[in-house]
Amino acid sequence: MTTPTAVLSATGLFTPPESISNDELVAAFNRYVAAYNTRHAAEIAAGSRAALAESGSEFIEKASGIQSRFVMDKSGILDPDIMRPQLPQRSNDEPSLQAEIGAAAAREALQGAGVDAADIDMVIVANSNMQRPYPAMAVEVQALLGCGGFAYDMNVACSSATFGVQAAADAVANGSATRALVVNAEICSAHLNFRDRDSHFIFGDAATALVVERADLAQPGRGFAIRSTRLWTQFSNNIRNNAGFLNRCEIGNDPLAADKLFVQNGRKVFKEVCPAVGEHIAAHLAACGIDAHKVRRFWLHQANRSMNELISRRVLGRDASAEEAPIILDRYANTSSAGSVIALHLYQDDLKAGDLGVLSSFGAGYSIGSVILEKR
Repeated sequence: MTTPTAVLSATGLFTPPESISNDELVAAFNRYVAAYNTRHAAEIAAGSRAALAESGSEFIEKASGIQSRFVMDKSGILDPDIMRPQLPQRSNDEPSLQAEIGAAAAREALQGAGVDAADIDMVIVANSNMQRPYPAMAVEVQALLGCGGFAYDMNVACSSATFGVQAAADAVANGSATRALVVNAEICSAHLNFRDRDSHFIFGDAATALVVERADLAQPGRGFAIRSTRLWTQFSNNIRNNAGFLNRCEIGNDPLAADKLFVQNGRKVFKEVCPAVGEHIAAHLAACGIDAHKVRRFWLHQANRSMNELISRRVLGRDASAEEAPIILDRYANTSSAGSVIALHLYQDDLKAGDLGVLSSFGAGYSIGSVILEKR
């Protein structure tokens, strides 16, 4: 293997100030269900409409491992008449919400790397969802921070972080950038259908950022050498969001229909994605001549505890310890592209020089990304 030319020198995290417990979420959902069933009682009795089933905290934790989630707005989500975040509209002259939280995470990453914003010459905002098509959120983050160079947005759903890291590392390696900033500013609560029992508990909000820079420019002993990256995609309809600019033009299409929010076939996703991710990581390590048991830490996408346990088991041939594959989704829920980076941000300080770790994200597409890191 060639000497790494790029270093992931620091991470940053923005956590929203409000949190919703499972009990709070369930209470709001069940009030909505009771009102719905009462409103349609005659149709339900006649058999022309199905009654909605209540949710429960025990069901949520058993299905996902999630106990709570951070959100940008709590009151709107917990109002049975609204059940979505209530976010004040900002003028074009104000910082947009995603750029603002992305910049907050970025400032922490820059401080951790000991790098001035002006020394950044590449910014990528890699999200599942952007609040507008253009101008690019990345260009706005670039302006808010005072970075140089160029910036662009990219979207590979929950895998966006690892795809962004590879893009940044490749740019540093080929000389088109010297220092890059990868930002994942996810407001997942805005694309979640809080009236769907099967998914109303899945997502939370957060923003993360990573500094990727040329190895000879990085401060000694900070961060991780990027040993290798690997990406994979295969088309699937099992995780989908149909919101887009053509909605209002499509004949017979309702721009506010449920399919314009997050939808998934959870059973198929679990059955198909888990083995694919396990095989992807194992093959990546083998191609680099690395024994999986030599990897000190796996920072996996945080969507579902059972998924992560199964993936770790496929890679290691045994159950991973909590130290080897840390879980943060219990308190953050699924934060899409930010999840694996949150795990990296919160569970890295105990690693010593030479320790190996794998950052991996996976999701809609299907898409999988893995980054092999070595502590400096």
